[in-house]
Amino acid sequence: MNLRGATALVTGSNRGIGHHFAVELLRRGARVYATARRPELVDVPGAEVLRLDITDQGSVDAAAAVATDVDVLINNGAATGGGSLVSGDLEAIRRVMDTNYYGTLAMIRAFAPVLARNGGGAILNVLSGAAWAAVEGNSAYAAAKSAQWGLTNGVRLELAGQGTLVAGLVPGMVATETMKEFARGAGITLPEDVLIQPDELVRLALDGLEAGDVEILDRLATELKAGLTGPPRALDVRDYAKAG
Repeated sequence: MNLRGATALVTGSNRGIGHHFAVELLRRGARVYATARRPELVDVPGAEVLRLDITDQGSVDAAAAVATDVDVLINNGAATGGGSLVSGDLEAIRRVMDTNYYGTLAMIRAFAPVLARNGGGAILNVLSGAAWAAVEGNSAYAAAKSAQWGLTNGVRLELAGQGTLVAGLVPGMVATETMKEFARGAGITLPEDVLIQPDELVRLALDGLEAGDVEILDRLATELKAGLTGPPRALDVRDYAKAG
């Protein structure tokens, strides 16, 4: 898919990966709706900013009613918390599933007709290598991302008939502020060759989308997926760290 001249909507554009998606799409010649629950925090010159809470059906429907020219949907909005499935707060667990799984599904259901009217287009879901390896201390997030991976594969089949490309971006560990804060709190230093920078990840993702790839992985995610051929494994960030 050629992104030049396309119209893209990016969820969670106020920071991190979502911000870089909006900036890079503009650089590649796309028109961009940059969305966030708090639109005042979005700083993407050249983008049209919309308020959007993907866990609020009314907000999702309102965005779909405004952004009727979208032919690329980037589902980046996510919740990274959740904690332990067994002993964690049940409301936090529901929240992380509501955002990553049901929020993504709500966006796809609302925008699938829009994409169909505009020729099919593409959907890119931002997933996580945690989908393939349980994360100690945040197993709820890993479970939500695993569900989102299954959602992505199912929707790909369902939307093939209308000509919509459905792709999954699967990063390992991204050098976002959230990841850096976690590392600092754990007293560890993550080597630069383990982390992928957000702008590098976004370029990888959009190159893959333009090439028609259905699954786009960085180096660590490639290793994690290869591990699915063996017994289930856990992902412990400390395995990749140096003492800090």
